[in-house]
Amino acid sequence: MSLPRLATTVATLTALVLAVAKVVVGFMSGSVAVIASALDSILDMVISIFNNIAVRVSESKPDHKFNYGKGKIEGLAALFEGLFISASGLFIIYEGIRKIIHHEAITEINISIYVMLFSMLATLALVLFLAYVVKKTNHLVIKSDLLHYKTDLLTNGAVLVSLIIVKLTGWYYIDFILSILIGIYIIKEASEIVKEGFEILLDVSLDFETVEKIKEIIKKEPLVLDYHCLRTRKAGNRNFVDVHLVLTPDMKLKLAHTIIENVEDKIRAIDPDKKWIINIHADPYDDSHINKLLEECE
Repeated sequence: MSLPRLATTVATLTALVLAVAKVVVGFMSGSVAVIASALDSILDMVISIFNNIAVRVSESKPDHKFNYGKGKIEGLAALFEGLFISASGLFIIYEGIRKIIHHEAITEINISIYVMLFSMLATLALVLFLAYVVKKTNHLVIKSDLLHYKTDLLTNGAVLVSLIIVKLTGWYYIDFILSILIGIYIIKEASEIVKEGFEILLDVSLDFETVEKIKEIIKKEPLVLDYHCLRTRKAGNRNFVDVHLVLTPDMKLKLAHTIIENVEDKIRAIDPDKKWIINIHADPYDDSHINKLLEECE
């Protein structure tokens, strides 16, 4: 098992344990905030399962049927996760409003506090482990998981504070209000996941900084006269780059090949941990106007 897959497996098991504990205590105490946090942990578990599948599938090598690999599975997983999370956020908001209207009280405050404290410590341990994996692998999916669980750490802390306030003041409405805020926050996070999923499926380009680095590499290559039709995209742990380089018409094939390989090596050095699929087309003159007419590039 690769380190990224181990990380998603540990995250899944941790979320499962926390979800079970919070569900039991949440329904025992009637705390909507704890139940909301339990649903958040269930969502964490679902997300980690999908991430595990996405990592495993995206790591699979290209074959005769999927020539470019299966990295876009991450986009499909993100869409499903985002819709699932949005529905859960709406349910949390509904429960918070319902309990405010019916003036339902909270019981078993102490055990709720204990389970949220346990949740914070377990989440902190998971965050430290995921940070270690990110440092070792720089894997995008694990980076996303790390960011997600960091926000969970803050959410668990907010729930814990609200329970302490309820215990000290008896003002249990703070629990319901906080649950509504958590629901809104979950929906906001879900929208970002859906957006990212759509971008992957629609072949969004690499980030601005990476594209600019690629442009600088090409511009600094002495024997490259110009370039056009630079296109980039990402899928899983693979970055794709297509570009046309303008070289002198009488250049020998061997020299042109050497220049292209040199450019490819420098592009790969931008992020050695990624797998780069680079296709460079050599032109004896600038034919970008033809490429635009054929809609091969912008």
